[in-house]
Amino acid sequence: MHIPENYLSPSTCGVFGLAMIPIWAHAIKKVRATVPREKMPLLGVAAAFCFLAMMFNIPLPGGTTGHAVCGTLIAILFGPWAATIAVSIALIIQAVFFGDGGILAIGANCFNMAFVLPLVGFGIYSFIVGRTKKTLVSELAAAGVASYVAINAAALCAAIEFGVQPLLFTDAAGQALYCPYPLWISVPAMMVGHLTIFGAAEVVFTVGILAFVRKAAPSFGVETAVDKPTGAKALTPVYVLVAALVALTPLGLLAEGDAWGEWSTEDLAEMVGYTPVGLGDGWEWSSFMPDYSIGGLPDIAGYLLSAVIGVALLVIVFRLVAAAMKPSVSFD
Repeated sequence: MHIPENYLSPSTCGVFGLAMIPIWAHAIKKVRATVPREKMPLLGVAAAFCFLAMMFNIPLPGGTTGHAVCGTLIAILFGPWAATIAVSIALIIQAVFFGDGGILAIGANCFNMAFVLPLVGFGIYSFIVGRTKKTLVSELAAAGVASYVAINAAALCAAIEFGVQPLLFTDAAGQALYCPYPLWISVPAMMVGHLTIFGAAEVVFTVGILAFVRKAAPSFGVETAVDKPTGAKALTPVYVLVAALVALTPLGLLAEGDAWGEWSTEDLAEMVGYTPVGLGDGWEWSSFMPDYSIGGLPDIAGYLLSAVIGVALLVIVFRLVAAAMKPSVSFD
């Protein structure tokens, strides 16, 4: 679902970039009001779940791949606006350091996966939970339904963004300047995978991690029951889970092919018979570790090291944010 560089026109990227500015500003304001300073580093750990989930590429018959996002999971644990910030920072790190998603398309990718996904997911989750007796089973069921609908809402947004490009931007010969697939191709192509395998993967990650956290580390999140331990030792299971996911990330290398809409310029030209001018002559960012690879290291080692670096960056960013926040005022 990561939109690469030059698949959207610069004007489209500009619109989404501008749209995200007030969204980020509102999200920052809400996070300051709802996430205590001492919980901010934990939001970085939650963002790590998102980052790692997106490294587990899942194959779809036909040669394409996809992944989970875990935006609904973060929204349930820390609130939807905290999820907007957490997923946005994860996406920015992916684009800048690993070339996963375009730099110019950061606004569009954040709109889809960091805004639409967590807010839709949290809205549906809250609706279901508010109308059922709250037990762990009912909460997990609500999380499963919400995460499935949310990732499909985000995929639909991306499909529409892809699909309007050849309808709006063509050269004198009528050839697409950017993404060449119109809506009647992009929408079904994107939605088939997300309505089936990728949607199911989102449910598995969301429900599985949420169940683990509720049982093993109930203080992980912004709402902590007074009778639950809150010290660092109580959160050890969460850190162990992050380490386990890091160790398992090379499984993402088993999926061959690219996600729909994330092909290289050469592969796309071979599929459609020409190179869209905007893709061939567009701006490219040279990421530090393209495709989660590092120098001459074997693919598995590069993938593992990329996972470690990505998680470390997220933890550092949110610890710096916590350090910059004013201490919580106590009236005891």
